[in-house]
Amino acid sequence: MEEQSAFEEFDVKSNFVRRRSLLPVWIKIFTWFFLIGGAIAVLILICGSFLTNISLSLYGLETTEPYSLTGIFISSLFFFKGIVSYGLWFEEDWAIKVAKIDAILGFIIRGIVMIVLPFFTKHFMLRFELAVLIPYFLKLQKIEQNWKRI
Repeated sequence: MEEQSAFEEFDVKSNFVRRRSLLPVWIKIFTWFFLIGGAIAVLILICGSFLTNISLSLYGLETTEPYSLTGIFISSLFFFKGIVSYGLWFEEDWAIKVAKIDAILGFIIRGIVMIVLPFFTKHFMLRFELAVLIPYFLKLQKIEQNWKRI
């Protein structure tokens, strides 16, 4: 009579596929960038009054004051992106849905900054964020069903 190990299911599963393998290399690179950026955003919010000469910028919003409305908003966006990156890297069930919300939020914020802000600041900026957000959103939609299945 052969004894079965409690760990046999882990040994037998040779066709194990990670959700992380569904992500292209460029999303993995941005995932690490925003994981680190999210951690730094928390540090900036905690130690912001001690920091001098700090520059925050995202989606065309820029500030040098971490405790201004813009500074807190940018730090919050980086923190949110850190949460999204955590979910993608550690293959959480909710990661794709939240990442799609992140992309849509990026479209909206970038659109407001690009269309509305020039009326107040008198200069127009076209930055590369939209060139990354569009393929990011499309790739998330493409892998969503496989992500759920795994």
